[in-house]
Amino acid sequence: MTIKELAQKNPEAEIFKRLAQEEGISAQELAKLVSEGQVVIPYNKNIRLNRPMAIGKNVSTKVNANIGTSKDHPDIEFELKKLEVVLNAGTHTVMDLSTGGPLKEIRQEIRRRCPVPLGTVPIYQAAIETVEKRKKSICEMTIDDLFRVIEEQAQEGIDFMTLHCGLTLEGVKRLKNRPRTMGVVSRGGSFIMEWMLHNNKENPLYEYFDDILAIAREHEVTLSLGDGLRPGCLLDATDGAQIHELIILGELTQRAWEKGVQVMIEGPGHMPLDQIEANVVLQKKLCHEAPFYVLGPLVTDIAPGYDHIVGAIGGAIAASCGVDFLCYITPAEHLKLPSLEDAKEGVIASLIAAHAADIVKGIPGAIEKDIEMAKARHKLDWKRQIELSLDPEKARLYREEAGYKGSACTMCGEYCAIKTYKRAMKIATGSEE
Repeated sequence: MTIKELAQKNPEAEIFKRLAQEEGISAQELAKLVSEGQVVIPYNKNIRLNRPMAIGKNVSTKVNANIGTSKDHPDIEFELKKLEVVLNAGTHTVMDLSTGGPLKEIRQEIRRRCPVPLGTVPIYQAAIETVEKRKKSICEMTIDDLFRVIEEQAQEGIDFMTLHCGLTLEGVKRLKNRPRTMGVVSRGGSFIMEWMLHNNKENPLYEYFDDILAIAREHEVTLSLGDGLRPGCLLDATDGAQIHELIILGELTQRAWEKGVQVMIEGPGHMPLDQIEANVVLQKKLCHEAPFYVLGPLVTDIAPGYDHIVGAIGGAIAASCGVDFLCYITPAEHLKLPSLEDAKEGVIASLIAAHAADIVKGIPGAIEKDIEMAKARHKLDWKRQIELSLDPEKARLYREEAGYKGSACTMCGEYCAIKTYKRAMKIATGSEE
């Protein structure tokens, strides 16, 4: 029995009770949302997760952090440190996007140390092993190679997988008929597209989707249906190829649900601010309210070094419009492999966006944290302000760097507005307030 089926038959199961308590809703409500596909709980049955997560409607907006080696930097120890950094920063899930070094060993070690849901993109391993081990081109990757990796990773305990199942020959045709400024920027999507065009065959992830469902059902893998045709710049946003893929993903979502398999939908990417809400509405309509997982989105293309801010702006708007899951963007986006500090800043920026959206969504407990912060600031209670911060370490560092011993901060000192207000009110009312 899958988690989706369990939700239909036993809404009082322990997993629903535990996560419902964390989210401030009832177990029955959570189970109903899971049974209807509007919430997913990525939790591979082959492992034990210390910190499972609910992602979707009426629960807090979640944040994912990507880590992983590259061919130029295949240092597993560095990525394990990065894992520790993003977990300490508060990420809700992690994805291993490794493309360099011994991929299986790297993934297994990350899995062993990762207490939250872990995701992968299986085509990375299948394609890279074809190139590195067999000394062939990506186009010579076999369908068996790809499905072997999917099953292997499922057996190892991967909780969710990005699979570009909606990128079809028809979608590629639309892309050719209306060329983009940046074409295809999804790495997995580009691998699939090159394979399809070279071999003149349909995307095997689409053609053999039933086989994917069988693997996902057996191991309880949540499908994160990838957007291989996501836009890579503002000019390419919301075009025919992107929307065609989204329509296909909606059809595949229903097929997955019929097999008891959990699904979330991945989304763009780069888009102007005024297109974000429309993209969310389209996804929710075409994909039957399945959880929506977006990269950013990035609302301008000209801020290298600050793309974590760009992504947080887009992420806050997207989540307030109904997006459920934000993939972090780091300051290193488009430039290099993220450093440890880049990874931390990426998580914090996305957590800020998620929290801002949760206030708008009315998520239980969200605004209460801001109310507590306001009270602490009014009291000039610096200890409590730091405790309530999304990044207490940085807040404490800034406070200590000032070296100021007074009750206010070095910006205002004794001219602090709060102090002045309290003196004024004491005159007006004879009381402290």
